[in-house]
Amino acid sequence: MPRKLSNKDTLAHQRMDDHEKLCRIMQEETNKKITDLHTDIHRIEKILISCMAFLMTSMIGIIVALVMKLN
Repeated sequence: MPRKLSNKDTLAHQRMDDHEKLCRIMQEETNKKITDLHTDIHRIEKILISCMAFLMTSMIGIIVALVMKLN
């Protein structure tokens, strides 16, 4: 014979469902923040690489100018 659900059982199931919904929402927000952070890191990497390339070409230019001046 099936057991009759009490108010406590219904309340417990409702609380569990609410908790699962909240966890799902929080997980989606966390994943979005991680994706945004990933995008920001890629942007910063591109900036650093371009700055490094600029500095290297500038240093090579200075070295070539000094070598030319010595000759």
